[in-house]
Amino acid sequence: MRTTRVTVAALAAVAALTLSACGGEPAQKPVADVNAPAKKQAGTVLDRPFDKPDLTLTDTTGRPWNLREQTKGKPTLIYFGYTNCPDVCPLTMSNIAVAKKALPKADQDNLRVVFVTTDPERDTPDSLGTWLKAQDPSFVGLTGDFATIQAAARSLGIGIDPAKKEADGKVVSMHGAQVIAFSPKTDEGYVLYGESTTVDDYTKDLPKIAKGENP
Repeated sequence: MRTTRVTVAALAAVAALTLSACGGEPAQKPVADVNAPAKKQAGTVLDRPFDKPDLTLTDTTGRPWNLREQTKGKPTLIYFGYTNCPDVCPLTMSNIAVAKKALPKADQDNLRVVFVTTDPERDTPDSLGTWLKAQDPSFVGLTGDFATIQAAARSLGIGIDPAKKEADGKVVSMHGAQVIAFSPKTDEGYVLYGESTTVDDYTKDLPKIAKGENP
């Protein structure tokens, strides 16, 4: 699969402005549209990879979970979203879950998929765990202080806003819909996927991500 290379500075500037309201219209055009890649160019290989955030939050068992320690040397996908999202978040996680099953068993066991909530007031460890179990029991769910979550997302060029209640009573969490892939070789985030990435895209790319290779 061909990929597009962009600078982190340019990507961060775009991603910080591309927040999506799940179930509604995107606040801006998605990153994939802004960069205008061809349909087959799902992965964007970063010329300057992101450092993995030194992030400690609470996992679905209620215990502290440190991102760097728990994923060191492991191929890792990180996504920021929330469980009450009616469309983008569950579709993204479902696509990854289906694609993961196509990997050899050893690669499945080695892959870490981390879902960080952008709506920690509602996404408790229990509710987050129940939601993720329906996607894939091995997926890691993290919740905690919103400011800490927001800072970690911003360090990866992903913008998120506090959840707010709309006029119709719905609570909406505005968040960037990017998935960042971290290499098991360098522990750096080196490939970015937008919300238009399909299950076929992930299925094609994950075997290389598992080895720390460019998709």
